[in-house]
Amino acid sequence: MDVIAAIATGASPTAIGIVRVSGEGSFALCDAVFRPANGIPFSAQDGRMMVFGEMLDTQGRCIDRGLAVRFPGPHSYTGEDSAEFYCHGSPVVLRELLSALFAAGARQAGPGEFTRRAFLNGRLDLTEAEAVVDLIDAETAAAARNAAAQLHGALRRDFEAVTERLLDITSRFYAVVDYPDEDIQDIQPQEIRQALRDCDATLSRLLDTCGRGRILKSGVRTAIIGRPNAGKSSLLNALAGYERCLVTDIPGTTRDTVEESVLCGGVRLRLIDTAGIRETEDIVEKLGVERSRRALEDADLILAVVDGSAASTEEDEEILRLASRCPRWILVLNKQDLHPGRSAVYALSPSLPKPSAAVEVSALNGDVFSLERAVERLFPEGDIPDGSILTNARQQEAAQRAREAVRRALEALESGLTPDAVLTDAEEALDALGELTGRTAREEIVQQIFSRFCVGK
Repeated sequence: MDVIAAIATGASPTAIGIVRVSGEGSFALCDAVFRPANGIPFSAQDGRMMVFGEMLDTQGRCIDRGLAVRFPGPHSYTGEDSAEFYCHGSPVVLRELLSALFAAGARQAGPGEFTRRAFLNGRLDLTEAEAVVDLIDAETAAAARNAAAQLHGALRRDFEAVTERLLDITSRFYAVVDYPDEDIQDIQPQEIRQALRDCDATLSRLLDTCGRGRILKSGVRTAIIGRPNAGKSSLLNALAGYERCLVTDIPGTTRDTVEESVLCGGVRLRLIDTAGIRETEDIVEKLGVERSRRALEDADLILAVVDGSAASTEEDEEILRLASRCPRWILVLNKQDLHPGRSAVYALSPSLPKPSAAVEVSALNGDVFSLERAVERLFPEGDIPDGSILTNARQQEAAQRAREAVRRALEALESGLTPDAVLTDAEEALDALGELTGRTAREEIVQQIFSRFCVGK
């Protein structure tokens, strides 16, 4: 492949900037832009050893002094001869160095092209490649750990185990059919049945993680509900750490849903501040209330805010009933600065649903510590198995097709159909698994995955 180059760090000034190069002939090309201080050409330096020297522009003039390292293929990130330059993070310096590489014969790398070459050269499968961008986009420590585990093959190993069982079934069947005179032991129905059941169990276990995977990657969809002026917007502002929403003493200030992503007790929440739920004749406010109700239906968590400075109302009770439709909901008794020490469950009659947690806060004063701890308990990091979790729709869809094919094969076997009927479904499962890992993925799928990457990765 031709030589590609790109800036691997951001466009803003930084302490250190990195330029990456990869492709056949990249070492000789780098000789034109880097002059090692030890007098040995860069192409002759020891591999994987940092070398100090001068970075040169297109005229051979020194534009910076820094470090460079070469990574001989195939044991490099891309599987090709690769190099990296570490200099001061001035955008001007980085652009000049990149221009010198272009003048020497390199071309601009496309989005994700370094990782794509790693995939094409067998250094990564598609689940590991997707883990690279997941690691870059991780917003919590748990998401980063999961992505790191997948980058090291945690998810690939699960799918490989299923693939190997299915390949054993299909290969032994073909061996018996193609070589009838050879002494090849025929695979028994009970053996096939057990293998298919094991594959079904593994795929089902992975598919059961999809909900947690979405939460891990995208955050917990959280709706803040309550009657007007209960302090919903103040709560969102307190969690966000700045004045995201307009707050007034006038009920119904929030007419539409307002969204913000916050880190709450180590958990990423996708907060939606909803319009106060009440009966109203105001057309605009009525539309906001309708959107609020739709937000409730899609939420993973509901924060039901009650004004702790006032007596409970029928509207409060109706809101709590709405919140209870969500598997996880927290009763948030707000305005505790006005009535400190009042129990968070004071307003609940025995007939009302019990929340997942009940907390007391003062959103106006930023006192939301108890809420953060409650969220942390409801979404513990230990509930997420590192690496063995599906984190995107592509993985889920392919795994579902594989499981459906495995189950059809089981049904065919139980119905007494001929082995070739079982074989057809087993091969369909293998095709779906191949798409998942990249072994048989179509070009448009591969292109879509790598289009998510930034240039330089």
